[in-house]
Amino acid sequence: MVMSEGVAPPYLPRELEEPGKPRRGSNPTGRAGSKWGRRILTAFACLVYLYLFLPLINIIVFTFNDPAGRYNISWDGFTLNNWLDPFKDRELTDAFVRSLEVAVLSISIALIMGSLVAIALARYRFTGSRGIEIFLVLPLTTPEIVLGASLYQLFLGRNVVFGFSTVVIAHVMFCVSFVALTVKARVRGFDWTLEDAAMDLGASPWRSFRKITFPLILPGIVAAALLSFALSLDDYIVTDFTKGEFTTFPIQVNNAFRVSFPPQVNVLATMVLIVSVLLLVLTSVRGEKAASR
Repeated sequence: MVMSEGVAPPYLPRELEEPGKPRRGSNPTGRAGSKWGRRILTAFACLVYLYLFLPLINIIVFTFNDPAGRYNISWDGFTLNNWLDPFKDRELTDAFVRSLEVAVLSISIALIMGSLVAIALARYRFTGSRGIEIFLVLPLTTPEIVLGASLYQLFLGRNVVFGFSTVVIAHVMFCVSFVALTVKARVRGFDWTLEDAAMDLGASPWRSFRKITFPLILPGIVAAALLSFALSLDDYIVTDFTKGEFTTFPIQVNNAFRVSFPPQVNVLATMVLIVSVLLLVLTSVRGEKAASR
């Protein structure tokens, strides 16, 4: 076949191409660069994951450590005794239980308040709604020492007895913002006409909310609950200002660290971590099933 001058010949079949010679139109340098780029990004992502999870891995590993002294900070041998008796340290266990009580009560109150605020802000537009959204961010941007000192002055000036109730009030204050913003992000873009359609078909407002809205926002609520639980359980600064004689888990760990650091601290922390991960996985699976219906 005679090719006219200036017309590019067609591509040769792969088997007829000269070995080692790149095909026309190919860019081996670009492919190599892209390949190295993927490797670099993968390595960087692995380093970030290692940075994030190394403290958690360290906590879990040292639950099986048999410390030679009073501090569980160096590996001295493998043992299962720490898991066989996780509540060996009575003072630490009592403080852990008190922290759980504070966290559960604080989250229960914050979930109700924050979820209602989030739904109201996402569904309705009213005078002052923008201002409420701005004020919700303030507890998140305010340093904890400022929040703790202001609450201490507020309670002290009104002769409030410091203890369990003041700690719960303080924890609810910063948990509400996390709940409201997390749930609001979940319900943003939700088609509220689905509720209206359900009520047009005879469903009550409560039934339409329970059957339509709640399953869709449940992953956001659980995510907010887990985040608030973690914040409440490990809060030290605000709690220290409002606790009085009441002792929580972080306060007890800090006090105990001056004398010893028992492996039961790692065991209790790992138990909380396992429960949180299980709740997150179960909620995620349930949310995907609800969204696919």
